[in-house]
Amino acid sequence: MTHTYPHGVPSWIDLEVADVDAALAFYGALFGWSFTEKLPPGAPGRYVVASLDGTDATAVAAFATPDPGAPAEGAVAWNTYLAVDDAAAAAARVAELGGQVVTPPEPVGPPGSVAGTMVRFRDPQGAPGRLWQAGTRPGAQVVNAPGTWNFSNLRTPDAGAALAFYGPLLGWAVDPELAIGMARVPGYGDHLAATSDPDIHDRQAGFAPPGFADAVAGIEPTDGPAHWSIVFAVADRDAAAEAARRAGGAVVSTDDNAWVRAVTVRDPFGAELVLSQFAPQGA
Repeated sequence: MTHTYPHGVPSWIDLEVADVDAALAFYGALFGWSFTEKLPPGAPGRYVVASLDGTDATAVAAFATPDPGAPAEGAVAWNTYLAVDDAAAAAARVAELGGQVVTPPEPVGPPGSVAGTMVRFRDPQGAPGRLWQAGTRPGAQVVNAPGTWNFSNLRTPDAGAALAFYGPLLGWAVDPELAIGMARVPGYGDHLAATSDPDIHDRQAGFAPPGFADAVAGIEPTDGPAHWSIVFAVADRDAAAEAARRAGGAVVSTDDNAWVRAVTVRDPFGAELVLSQFAPQGA
């Protein structure tokens, strides 16, 4: 069943990079992805969708050349797209809540088969983000499995101010029982159970607190500029770190906690990503 994303849930990720072929070589070696060109020959720029088996049914992410008509967003970084029901209404809300609309709602894809409507924005702390009203592309179709997108974390110097923005914009709620820094969209777990993940509640029974299935993003403190951090699931943290090194990336740091073994790596273009192995202590 198609994985769909209610309003407020991160739904897609992509990386804009000048050398798309080099990016495909690095991430193909790291994750074993297949790649499909989505723009016709001769079109300005490139948009390449990564998947597990070369079909949209297993789409996980995308790579694109930077849009020459869009303002520069700073260093190369993975983009997180946040699902919205109405891109125009959400863009207006961004401005009302103190954020900045960088580019107004614009359709993406050919007429008659529009992939979606996108809005580039910056939140009040300066973190660049994307809003996405889905058309033919609802978002990532495989998540949380090794070699796919696992989570997006908003790293911000002011979590309270971030919640004052994203809460009204996206319907995010934070519950102390779920641990500080975990945002949820109420009802998202039930949506998954009724659509693409019917076993989610049974699978989480016994270890997850109430509301955990509704978790959609992390909110983490940082001393640096606000930004989104992208986490990919891997089967083996150390093997994935070595694969990143062999492909031309660099290890930035490692982290072990009660739930995961993770490593932050920097790709050859300067974008950082987290590779996370689910390894609960005592399991």
